[in-house]
Amino acid sequence: MTKTILFLSNGHGEDLNASLILQALLKNYPKIAFISAMPLVGDGTAYHRLNIPIIGPTQTLPSGGMIYTQLSNLVKDLWSGLIKLTWRQIKAVLKYSQNCDLIIAVGDIFPITLAYLTRRPFVAFIVSTSSYYEGRLHLPFLTWWCLKSSQCQQIFTRDAFTAKDLQQQGFKQAIFLGYPVMDVLHRTETDLGLEKNYQPMIALLPGSRLPEALSNLGLLLNICEEIALIRPMQFRVALVPSITEDDLMILAQNIGWRYLEQGKLIKRTQKDDVILVRYFFNAFANILYECDLVLGMAGTAVEQAVGLGKPVVQIPGYGPQFTYRFAEAQMRLLGVSVTTIGKNPNEANLFRHAAQEVIKILHDPDYLHSCVGNGKERMGEKGGSDAIAKQIIYLL
Repeated sequence: MTKTILFLSNGHGEDLNASLILQALLKNYPKIAFISAMPLVGDGTAYHRLNIPIIGPTQTLPSGGMIYTQLSNLVKDLWSGLIKLTWRQIKAVLKYSQNCDLIIAVGDIFPITLAYLTRRPFVAFIVSTSSYYEGRLHLPFLTWWCLKSSQCQQIFTRDAFTAKDLQQQGFKQAIFLGYPVMDVLHRTETDLGLEKNYQPMIALLPGSRLPEALSNLGLLLNICEEIALIRPMQFRVALVPSITEDDLMILAQNIGWRYLEQGKLIKRTQKDDVILVRYFFNAFANILYECDLVLGMAGTAVEQAVGLGKPVVQIPGYGPQFTYRFAEAQMRLLGVSVTTIGKNPNEANLFRHAAQEVIKILHDPDYLHSCVGNGKERMGEKGGSDAIAKQIIYLL
């Protein structure tokens, strides 16, 4: 008998994790589940790619869901219709869920509370928080109440440490089966054009939200300049398809670089050397696997890099997502693998200090080895999507 499942998620990373679980459900149990979704933040691109029905209204707001990093982000969202949008989404979920066999809430307090309000059985994947932040998970009272209800069939966590913590707090249904985002790192046939001269390769991850990703890329290119003054290295950038060649031409012009041709940005240094930075739109996994270190200003992409055992150096950006507050929280979440330099993108000598940290890390084999073990501890192994899907079917 076919079961009806509704996914609720509230953010880019949450949508991605949800989409990976539902893909595993559709692949492994095609006759069991009819799946629909309600992305509560953004337009639900991850669901649209899979042709999953969206049951209610969606809208991309100015903050991109990052209302907790700056009060101004909340104000902008409210001005853009956040309250009206949220009310319409709640009504759509309450109406549609009446015929659902299971609700899957991926995220934090909003989707979990909404799942509880449906009065239907639900599972929660609290992907957006971890006990690593503070050493112990302090759930908001509303979240605690919903997860303690008899409707909550299972709590999935993003790491084993959080599952153990929740079990000790009395949530016996909390388990860790893997982090789905580690399942999507598949190499493509894209040639990164790496020189076989033993020069380290640095990956640049500027994020996915526009226009912030372009601003971040400009900051990261400044670090590349400082690194090149110390020693030659190879630089590869992983970009999202929503960034255009015109965007990159304008960016290069604004920061004193040259757009040489499609896929290449160059800059002549004070030593009269030429820095070459190559960028790709379809080689994210290749770049992560091949790199020796990551210059990161992203969320999920940095987590994936850490999971592969890569050291990450961050600098704060202008936001709305990647501010110092976000970067500092990410250090607590991901442990020793991540280093944040500076507290403000306008800080004096920020790029030079970041470059010096990159050189220091690459010459520290003991630290590089520790990043491998830390990545497995913080992110787990591959296979989380299938394992979670299997448990969901068991519950059904």
